[in-house]
Amino acid sequence: MNKKRGFLYTVKAVLWSFVGLRRKRDFDEDQEGLNPFHIIIAAVLAVAVLIAILISIVKLVVAQ
Repeated sequence: MNKKRGFLYTVKAVLWSFVGLRRKRDFDEDQEGLNPFHIIIAAVLAVAVLIAILISIVKLVVAQ
């Protein structure tokens, strides 16, 4: 079952991995069909968004 997955599916898989809630079956399917380049791009974007959110929260708290 060699299915190619799109970029949005890769983003979804990366976000679920950030949370740590992946089923083994989904993980096994992802290993077959996800593009490694998409995984890297999605992970970098997710980390950038997470850092931006954390910086915004800290600025909001410190400003008060």
